[in-house]
Amino acid sequence: MTSSASSQPRKVAIVTGASSGIGRATAIALSGAGWTLMLAARREAELAETAKLADANSNGTGNAAKYLAGDITDEVFVRRLFDETVAQFGRLDLLFNNAGIGSPQVPIDELPVSTFKNVIDVNLTASFVCTREAFRVMKAQSPPGGRIINNGSLSAHVPRPHSAPYTMSKHAITGLTKSTSLDGRAHNIACTQIDIGNARTDMAARLGVGTLQPNGQVVAEAMIDTRHVADSIVHIASLPTDVTVLTFNIMPTAAPFVGRG
Repeated sequence: MTSSASSQPRKVAIVTGASSGIGRATAIALSGAGWTLMLAARREAELAETAKLADANSNGTGNAAKYLAGDITDEVFVRRLFDETVAQFGRLDLLFNNAGIGSPQVPIDELPVSTFKNVIDVNLTASFVCTREAFRVMKAQSPPGGRIINNGSLSAHVPRPHSAPYTMSKHAITGLTKSTSLDGRAHNIACTQIDIGNARTDMAARLGVGTLQPNGQVVAEAMIDTRHVADSIVHIASLPTDVTVLTFNIMPTAAPFVGRG
């Protein structure tokens, strides 16, 4: 951190799904850019490791990251997450709705309703509840406002074979993003959807080995490092709230997304 940056108060962010992958990479990058963090995920040991890595990257300020382990689909836990963030840090400047899961790549007629509901609960309902709580905080604080970044996907635009629950959840995130942007205007709340293609995480690792394509082939797809995604999120988060990046796509140049693959 430069001396001019260190003289500024650290902004406060909540990152969900922060125990690994894009959530962890983003937490580390935000800490390095001068943010104070409240991290959330189910796996407490991995969450503590993320906080430790974020603190180590906080340019000597230390204690930049706190964490709260729990189930992001639990409305009571989510309320506690936001209340504790305000109690510890006084305000909230950024929510990164990152927590998400996939579903087995099986034909839709073989998919249990319980699996579908679980994906919707984690990917969509939890993001809505977190957004609702962020609005509650951001509207009331002084000065009011903040930014919400939703983790979308290339699946918010086109599906993979046998991926109905995940694809539906990410299409719905686009609706949440647009509604948040509209409803946030009067309160200085900006919203962005970042659509990520094949970042190298544990969740997406199988795509780099080989995954089913619409033509029936199994192809190993190109991957990108999570740090490029994290750096992009830091840039968007650093913009003033009178500037909105509504949607942002980042993916490998060779991703089979544009055109016919």
